[in-house]
Amino acid sequence: MINKTILDNGIRVITERMPYASSVSLGIWVANGSRHESLELNGVAHFIEHLLFKGTPRRTSLDIAREIDSVGGVLNAFTSREYVCYYAKVLDKFLPRAVDLLADIFLHSVFDADEIEKERRVVLQEINMMEDTPDDLIHDIFHQQFWKGHPLGMSILGDVESVSGLNRDRILEYKDRMYRGNDVIVTAAGNLSHEELLALIEPHLKAIAAGHGRVETAKPAYERRFELVERDLEQVHVCLGLKGVQQDAPQRYDAFIMNAILGGSMSSRLFQEVREKSGLAYSVYSYIASHADAGALVVYAGASPENGQQLLEIMIRELRRFKTEPVPEDQLEGAREQLKGNLLLSLESSDNRMSRLAKNEIYFGMPVPLTEIMDGFARVSAESLMRLANDILDNSALTLVMMGKIAPHEYLPEGINI
Repeated sequence: MINKTILDNGIRVITERMPYASSVSLGIWVANGSRHESLELNGVAHFIEHLLFKGTPRRTSLDIAREIDSVGGVLNAFTSREYVCYYAKVLDKFLPRAVDLLADIFLHSVFDADEIEKERRVVLQEINMMEDTPDDLIHDIFHQQFWKGHPLGMSILGDVESVSGLNRDRILEYKDRMYRGNDVIVTAAGNLSHEELLALIEPHLKAIAAGHGRVETAKPAYERRFELVERDLEQVHVCLGLKGVQQDAPQRYDAFIMNAILGGSMSSRLFQEVREKSGLAYSVYSYIASHADAGALVVYAGASPENGQQLLEIMIRELRRFKTEPVPEDQLEGAREQLKGNLLLSLESSDNRMSRLAKNEIYFGMPVPLTEIMDGFARVSAESLMRLANDILDNSALTLVMMGKIAPHEYLPEGINI
């Protein structure tokens, strides 16, 4: 059963009881991410995520690590383009300790000047690590190109210049402005009661100011773009993307199934054609990047430079098939069952249920029942998939990024069409 309480300052507390579980997962979410930053402050949300683990008046960073380790739990955080999450997973009997620890770092981190400088070096190394990992870097470059000129295109990590310019005053001003009650969501799932969590956490959170911190950004526009990045690499890395769907789009179930068929598993068309039949790549897949007001369908693979053209041709061919050929019923049913099975298996863990509560609240403002999701998958047909394909596989919104030893004249990207 799911329960929701809105505190006086606008903070939403949402729980789902799992009486058969032995764990509790607790998350404090802030519905602000890198898309709500300015260019000058790019990376600040991610930087704050790091700094909240560096000490409070009651606990050093070592104390924080030892306390969660001493109960066999997990304490971590992550930043996305539209939200930040700080979370803990512990045995149910340690829920009071998890609440106290998570609330302490969320509310009372000291942002010590020496710790800021040390963690700045860590984040800069994280940026450098991505620069040295082409199969990660190309996705960052892709999003910069696909959402060019829009905050969605900014790196979640920031860049060397922006992170180097984040001083203590700027960091604290951003946190004070953005961590406001109406943008904070607390979710928990596991063997707990709603009343128990409220009693534990409300005294901590009542001091948070009400209101919204973020300024809503304009809806991004889709354009056709190409970026060829020459690097001395053993492979050519290819990222090809087109329009996707936003988080609450009615066609999202069609998009999930299209992605599953295209490149979402080892039985997908791209995996079978590129890896199994042609032996062109070790890694090949597709994914959906959905946001509050826009989305992208992205295909990635890496191949030897001499095979780059063939790889690109297969990608284009498999995308084009969705516009011209009805998906056979056996593939459609297989994708349905794959997605349904993945979802149901994920819901056996308290941390996945906790995350699902928060994301549904952020994007839908309410829980989305499992029956609604299953019905959504059931409604997908070969005809509805073809309609979606002819809507989103739009050449005027095609973005292609290639990285490696590239001779631009070999690819003639202007002639690429789905």
